[in-house]
Amino acid sequence: MTRRDDTRKTHTTDTLDSLKGLSEEMASNLRAEGRGNNVELRTGRSYLQILQQNLFTFINIVFFAITLMMILLGRWGDAFLVVVVIFGSVVISIFQEIWAKQKLDEIALLKRPQVTVLRDGQEKVIDQSAVVLGDLLIVRSGDQLVVDGTVVGAGRIEMDESLLTGESDLIPKIAGDKVFSGSFCVTGTANYKAEKVGAETTAYQVMASAKVFRQNYTPLQQEINTIIRVFLLIACFLLILLLISMFSRSISFTDVILIAAVILGLVPVGLYVAITLAYGTGAVRMAGQNVLIQQVNAVESLSNVDVLCMDKTGTLTTNQISLQSIEPLGLTTTEVEEYLGDYAANTQAGNKTSEAIAQACPGETKLVSAEIPFSSARKWSAIAFAGRGTYVLGAPEVLTNVLNITPEQQEYIQAQAEEGLRVVLFAHTSDEIPPPTPQQPPSLPAGLGAIAILSFSDQLRPRARETLESFARAGIKLKIISGDNPRTVAALAKQAGLDAGTMVISGTQLAQMDEAQFTNAAVNNTIFGRITPEQKAQLVKKIRQHGYYVAMTGDGVNDVLSLKQANLGIAMESGSQATRGVADIILLNDSFGACPRLFWRGRKFAMPYRMPSSYLLSGGRCLPS
Repeated sequence: MTRRDDTRKTHTTDTLDSLKGLSEEMASNLRAEGRGNNVELRTGRSYLQILQQNLFTFINIVFFAITLMMILLGRWGDAFLVVVVIFGSVVISIFQEIWAKQKLDEIALLKRPQVTVLRDGQEKVIDQSAVVLGDLLIVRSGDQLVVDGTVVGAGRIEMDESLLTGESDLIPKIAGDKVFSGSFCVTGTANYKAEKVGAETTAYQVMASAKVFRQNYTPLQQEINTIIRVFLLIACFLLILLLISMFSRSISFTDVILIAAVILGLVPVGLYVAITLAYGTGAVRMAGQNVLIQQVNAVESLSNVDVLCMDKTGTLTTNQISLQSIEPLGLTTTEVEEYLGDYAANTQAGNKTSEAIAQACPGETKLVSAEIPFSSARKWSAIAFAGRGTYVLGAPEVLTNVLNITPEQQEYIQAQAEEGLRVVLFAHTSDEIPPPTPQQPPSLPAGLGAIAILSFSDQLRPRARETLESFARAGIKLKIISGDNPRTVAALAKQAGLDAGTMVISGTQLAQMDEAQFTNAAVNNTIFGRITPEQKAQLVKKIRQHGYYVAMTGDGVNDVLSLKQANLGIAMESGSQATRGVADIILLNDSFGACPRLFWRGRKFAMPYRMPSSYLLSGGRCLPS
């Protein structure tokens, strides 16, 4: 067990006080009584939903009606042909979506969440199905709750309940507050007692009641539906005229049957099956390129995308962060490294930044009196040591509001950011952290003074430049949305080959805009820095409302709402189960470099007449490899 794991266990023991949890014997008895959490939640749509959504569509109902009329007219051969064509296209769609569901279930099984419970006073990591009623569970930053319960002990957490409520606001939870399965812990550590398990949990009931699945039709599907509706109206009008002619006895019954068959043949049955075959073929081809198509019409959606929203971390960069330099302010380098090491060694909510600090500056376990974990909304974290005051680590844009930063230091911060480095301020105060409450969110302690400027490096992906160039050739505009300093993001994007003249804006500036200004900024800017999860979803929504066809890539739970706002959601395989569940396309092995070719393939299979002139003039030679 690592030093951080030891520290976490010490903190947990301090928080639990006399709480010991159930014994193994009690847990076994409860499981035998049927009070376990052994009900499986679906990772996506059920097989029945897939069948219903592919069979009972407007187009299929029209064609089934035509088939019935053909049978009544005695045209058995024509009726059989329509049935074969329609059922052939339905089978293709159903087969593709069932295959995608099975693949997603395999991924979910491999990445099945484990939970930490207290049994006989000891931490134990178990499968979520082994949780029983009355278990005492430990939840930490990044964990998803698997049962409903009540927070106990002295811990404090902030929960993202967006999957249940649709709201992205962080909800603080302390002792006595209810927590719900399906929500995610964004920051903090706490303990909660399982009060509802299995089919009684909120997550299960929400999933069980979600009978209506909203189908997003692509532009081509909408056009085909319109064409078929027009021809259907014409056919109905002609059939009415035919019936009038028959009753007036100007046309014989035999001629009526022949003419009716011709009229019904006007409805373009083959048009629908042709596009379905194209979708199915495209999905199969892409499956061989580490791309999982969950919605079969996503193949055609790829051909319409003209804006791609993506994050910096994990896409442009490898997310392998290292501490590049330390600039002490009023202290020696040795003193700063000692404080940094203790900070990283004692934090419970570890992240890439604290891991990079711990690797460069070893520390020792200390007595921690309070901690505020890092939050993407706050952009800072804090930890208080008994008798040593509070240390704060956060974004310069946030901490400079309470720190006295000289112009020279500000210039140094900007220079580091413009080199593509992630800059963080390290500050100290002798005061304690103000205790947060549900009504009062965490706030910075008084008397803070900066003691160091830290610079972190994050390597570009090997094919980052090639990937961005491929997007440009495909005519797709990029929107890089990140929580980092906009100057840092812009510098890394420039290193990757993005146009140096791209417009940059920060989340702070967006927060001061009205709706019209926000929409204008979303459309005209390319790089967005210091963006909160709520702002990210709003940016995607505004860009789409402006008439663009938007694709969004994501991997974390904070990206769920953004993926829902986009026309096309693309998730990473290593992302959260919630993200994979709402995405239309999943990149297996996190192969973001395959995205440009993915868009080209979509255009080739679904909409060849919309290929850019650069592709046509080159004879297809500019297709990325």
